[in-house]
Amino acid sequence: MDLKFAGKTALITGASKGIGRAAADALALEGCNVILVSRTAVDLAAAKESIARKAAKIRIDTVTADLSDSRSVVRLAAEFPYIDILVNNAGAIPGGKLLDINEETWRKAWDLKVFGYINMCRAFYALMKARGSGVIINVTGNAAQTHDPEYICGVAGNAALTAFSQSLGSVSPRDGIRVISVNPGPVETERLVGLMKKKAQDRTGDAENWRELFKPLPFGRACTPEEVGTMIGFLASEHCSYNSGSVVTIDAGVSARSFNF
Repeated sequence: MDLKFAGKTALITGASKGIGRAAADALALEGCNVILVSRTAVDLAAAKESIARKAAKIRIDTVTADLSDSRSVVRLAAEFPYIDILVNNAGAIPGGKLLDINEETWRKAWDLKVFGYINMCRAFYALMKARGSGVIINVTGNAAQTHDPEYICGVAGNAALTAFSQSLGSVSPRDGIRVISVNPGPVETERLVGLMKKKAQDRTGDAENWRELFKPLPFGRACTPEEVGTMIGFLASEHCSYNSGSVVTIDAGVSARSFNF
């Protein structure tokens, strides 16, 4: 399927690994120029080299930036005012119950993910509005729907960003802009695999037995980054041109059920 990305440019945050990297791959392979943003220069260089081998005819830029600092957002908007697609993906909110997470940890997590997304939207929405076109994809998470009390900081943050995306996306078509929230469930990223290995080690004494912990999930596995990245590419394309203010959940029905696994 031709997603009609030729000549377009996407900026992806958290792009050096996991979902962000998969989204960059999906967009690049369809002919979209990509701007990769992350806090780690070494990982960005590796991502750029890998994408360039697979999609040689596109432009790939990399920017090392900490998006919990609003000055980084201002710098990105000044340097890349012409982007067609913004994929907000940077940030990982720690797990824990209410009394496990102190105020400093809570604020630090939200500065990067919640306020980082909002600040990026504010900066780039204005630029897209001036041109009369653009797409914003906010990668949040299905905790907004599952309400897991052992991930309460993420529940609240993802719920805020989901509602924010719906609210903004409900009026953005007036400005020629589409805004969509993508809510993945568990995704087999390096971070999740590391957590699962630790959990397997604690439970069974065998870290390499970590895949067994995924068996209760639908299909007996977690989602792959590529599955989420491909969805992001499709949602950003003209084939989804009537889609805004919506939430696309990718969790094999987990959040749609009234019981936990």
